[in-house]
Amino acid sequence: MNKGLKKVAISGLACLILSAGSFAYASQGSSKTQTAAKAPSKNLIVLIGDGMGPAQISATRYYEQYKKGVKHLNLDPYYVGQATTYADRGEDGGKVVSGVVTDSASAGTAFATGHKTYNAGISVSNEDASKPFASVIEAAVSSGKATGLVTTARITHATPAVYASHVRNRDNEAAIASQYLESGVDVLFGGGKQFFVTKDEKGKRSDKNILPDFKAKGYTVVESTSALKALPASTTKALGLFGSSHVAYTPDRTAEIPSLAAMTSSALKILSKDKDGFVMMIEGGRIDHAGHANDFPTLVQETLDFDAAFKTAIEFAKKDGNTSVVVTADHETGGLSLSRDNIYELNIDLWDKQKHSSESIASKLAEAKTPEEIRSIVAENTGFTDLTDEEVQAILAGDGSSYKQEGAYNAVISKRLLVGWSGHGHSAVDVGIWAYGPIANKVKGQVDNTQIARASAAIVGVNLDKRSSELQSKYVYPKFKINRENEVLYPVASLIKALGGSYSSGSSVSKVAFGKNTLNINMSALTATLNGKAVSFTVDNDNGTVYLPLSAFSQLTGKNLKWDSLSERIVLR
Repeated sequence: MNKGLKKVAISGLACLILSAGSFAYASQGSSKTQTAAKAPSKNLIVLIGDGMGPAQISATRYYEQYKKGVKHLNLDPYYVGQATTYADRGEDGGKVVSGVVTDSASAGTAFATGHKTYNAGISVSNEDASKPFASVIEAAVSSGKATGLVTTARITHATPAVYASHVRNRDNEAAIASQYLESGVDVLFGGGKQFFVTKDEKGKRSDKNILPDFKAKGYTVVESTSALKALPASTTKALGLFGSSHVAYTPDRTAEIPSLAAMTSSALKILSKDKDGFVMMIEGGRIDHAGHANDFPTLVQETLDFDAAFKTAIEFAKKDGNTSVVVTADHETGGLSLSRDNIYELNIDLWDKQKHSSESIASKLAEAKTPEEIRSIVAENTGFTDLTDEEVQAILAGDGSSYKQEGAYNAVISKRLLVGWSGHGHSAVDVGIWAYGPIANKVKGQVDNTQIARASAAIVGVNLDKRSSELQSKYVYPKFKINRENEVLYPVASLIKALGGSYSSGSSVSKVAFGKNTLNINMSALTATLNGKAVSFTVDNDNGTVYLPLSAFSQLTGKNLKWDSLSERIVLR
């Protein structure tokens, strides 16, 4: 069965209806140029520091102050407030897997579309038959603006995905890559080349490469810094894939792997040529990954990489004079504390001793069998030659998490640096907001992350509700199951409701109705009649939930419904 989550409750702000702020959109029939002219800003740049909580910002600033003599981050002068990050509550198999502590998918859905959802949901509602929510990027595409997504994570990862795709589960990255092809987004820069391969109808990976499809649509595909720099001035569409998985961590990059600032600069050159303006999102995706691993020195370097990208964006905005910039985070990662063990100091002098990320030595640490091997690996990467026997044994044993020896190594290093972690997951602390231009007044003070989407749409004059309605008329994303005969079945009650019909359950007979059509289900025999005539649909009763194949819904509704197995959605038209 699909891993979508069951909706069990909705927080007070979860059902906020997305408005256009101070814009009534009375002139929907006007041209896109006229609409854009009425908006406070022609362009919008959204920057997301994934996993970048208050402690991550403070740590990076301390590093700059004490190691480089730089008193402030590029971000600092633009601080305007903070945002709550909580997700919708949801469960899977009776286990609560979504609540106050968000993941990147639910948080991203909130600040991209203005709607809350469950953890793992990519811009879809928290329902058994989910409906898609449009993002500010998708609304901008509809209005004729140029659009772009830039990240140091996989381009198919949750944060970029929420802006231009819709799936019930964020792990369906092949579907996300495929949906990008139809999204209309002009610039896609990040990692994730491995997911630009589709799946066959049975869900198995096929050998079809979709990169030629992007090229056929006018995208120039680049995979290195040299190729990125060599993009012709006439380029209007570009797909940059700078790693099979994520873009390498800052301390591990070669010269042919671009920085986030370099990707941002190239994207701006392409997008700013559009006379109707542009909307783009830039993500420092690996701040989060370093936080998950508890790799503090790498986290600081990733945050600096993000701050440098912000500098590129803000310099463009100031020179352009018609661009709003907003910066936030989806959540904090790791529960970072800048103190530990009741010691009132930080060993900042040691924060730059690590040469490469813990990820780069993880396999060596896992393969090490002796204390001597551990000491050699650690000394080579950090210069620390005085590991205690206790520290060595801790690394050999692993930390008991999925990070194993790498996690234990980071625990040893963190203790020496006098920083602490609550774990390898996310936390629910508020995150900062920084802004420049007209959007700043719309995100001041204490707000919810959904306000970022509402402010984004209002500031560039695009209509999220209109675009959402268009998407919802085309697709529905239901839970489903596959029986032993490899037949895809759907929960009757939730799907028929989403299609506009009704369902009433009974101990002996349950009834499904749509318009003048009625399907009666014999609950004991698991047979059905449509308008009084026997039909041969498969009827499945799974612990009280009745399932039917798509053909049953097609006959009920009179529509030729189709199942998109890759994106796990029903195509309505």
